[in-house]
Amino acid sequence: MQQYSSLPEQNSQVDATPTVLTTIQQLRAELWLERSLNQLQNRLNDCLVNLTSNQQTGAGEAEIFQTVVNELSSVLNNSKVAIALVEPQQTVGKVCFIPASPPQNLPSLVLKGMVKKKKKLRLRLAEEIEIDDLQLLEQQEPPSAWQLATDIDGVIGWLIIIRTPVESDSNSFKDTCVQITSQLLTRAAQQCVTTITQFRKIQSLQQHCQQLETINQELERTNQLKNQFLANTSHEIRTPLSSITGFTHLLLAQGYDPSKERHQEYLSIIQSSSKHLLALINDILDLSKIEANQLEMQWEKVDLQTLCRNVLILVKEKAANKGLKLSLELDPHVNTLLADSLRLKQMLLNLLFNALKFTTNGTVGLQVKSNNAWIYFTVWDTGTGISEKHQAELFQPYFQISNSVVSPNEGTGLGLVVTRKLAELHGGSVEVESKLGCGSRFTIVLPFRQEERESGEVEEVGEVGEVGGVGEDGKSEDRSRPSQLVSINNYSTNLLLVEDDSHNAQLMQVYLERLGYQVNLANNSEQMWKILDKQKPAVILLDIKLPNENGLAIIQQLREHQQCRSIPIIVQTAMAMKGDREICLAAGVNEYISKPIDLPLLGSLVAKYTKPTT
Repeated sequence: MQQYSSLPEQNSQVDATPTVLTTIQQLRAELWLERSLNQLQNRLNDCLVNLTSNQQTGAGEAEIFQTVVNELSSVLNNSKVAIALVEPQQTVGKVCFIPASPPQNLPSLVLKGMVKKKKKLRLRLAEEIEIDDLQLLEQQEPPSAWQLATDIDGVIGWLIIIRTPVESDSNSFKDTCVQITSQLLTRAAQQCVTTITQFRKIQSLQQHCQQLETINQELERTNQLKNQFLANTSHEIRTPLSSITGFTHLLLAQGYDPSKERHQEYLSIIQSSSKHLLALINDILDLSKIEANQLEMQWEKVDLQTLCRNVLILVKEKAANKGLKLSLELDPHVNTLLADSLRLKQMLLNLLFNALKFTTNGTVGLQVKSNNAWIYFTVWDTGTGISEKHQAELFQPYFQISNSVVSPNEGTGLGLVVTRKLAELHGGSVEVESKLGCGSRFTIVLPFRQEERESGEVEEVGEVGEVGGVGEDGKSEDRSRPSQLVSINNYSTNLLLVEDDSHNAQLMQVYLERLGYQVNLANNSEQMWKILDKQKPAVILLDIKLPNENGLAIIQQLREHQQCRSIPIIVQTAMAMKGDREICLAAGVNEYISKPIDLPLLGSLVAKYTKPTT
């Protein structure tokens, strides 16, 4: 690299007046200044390109500072240049950059203006310099320090120089040297700050681009999961629907005969497929509610002995069909727990059905133990096991393990996700231990909150008896299901059913008429009012979602009507999200039942609000 002296040597052969000589010296000095600054800017540009192309971070600014120091030291010959960096809110700077080959035997920096004694500073690596001293060096004539300040961060450092004394017979030459050197360092400091600012902006843009790339990748993954979910869900929904429509067609074609065993089998398949379809929809709704923070927990004192027996009853048939044994081990000191019984049963069933699905021979078991403030529900099996790679992905939405034991499209990959989220809503977690070929252990860990401890006993599966009121899907039964229907003898049997869906209307009408009620059917509010003008029913059964009509507004009209305000109203609706029940009750209804209609529950509610005839 070509080097330049502080200023070109004076041409002693030029025969000119002092004025002409001074002008030539100034021109040569200005050319040297611009050439030096251009060279520094080129080096900084090359440095910036290299750093941004390699996407360096922490070392980037250091390389820029070092480039400035090296270039200035080169063009200023024996003068020593350094850069001291300053941390925010600090009163001391530290020398962090000096030339790669610093000149030797240079004098120290002398602070002028000291009253009692002079203060000397040496530019050595890691040398600390007080900010006050740097400000004094900046104010000296000529200055020996220049601030490096950005618009955003303020002062980030100082450019410092120790000059070599200039010896010359010409005072104008000495003045020019000092003046040009100060200009060089002032503009070099500006170039340094500009390059640092550009580098930081480029870094910020690169980081933003990386964030956008990460977001795009996540969106792409989410889109793939959505497509996979829709494909799996479509398959799962079509499978039970195919059974429902197919066997219904056979019954219609052959003519239903209750005495035929085959027809009873068809109806059983239809019912089973319908419950499968409902369970699938419930899983999807549960996940949606949880993610939207709309799932309400119903805390109650749970009898764990009874709950665990009931859960095993629900899977006994599936286990028997696969030739698998069931095992139940209950800690005798665990008897009650404060939890949501319906959701606890749902979690256990999800794990048990998964265990049965991936087990072809051997045993599936449920073990319940306590340890101080925690209770552990462990579902274990002797099935195929799960690799470590898949264990890390088990609780991702819609994730399914490819396995020769089960159908590639069986399930939607939501069960474990829902289970973990329900456990977290209980203040607990789900843990998994598994090894390929050696079975799996899934453990629901819940805080052992209970109202009181009672003595318990170990239960065996073979001794478990049937307990009424448990839905076959393990979670679809209503919590308020009465144990039996209330007798309607001597009660008014006149009902008004307002329902726009003909199939649901027929279902409810047939069921209620078999219970002894007289049901008048209206498809909309206009028909409802015509019927109410002629008679006063004991109960109004109202669908909230009527075509082009607001069911809540109809309820308000009924409550404001002189003849109808005292009639009990039971709404049946597909509105099943958080707050829907409260909205309906606040509007003035007496009871709320969500679709699909639980017929025994419907009959009990109607019986409850039917008025005795007088």
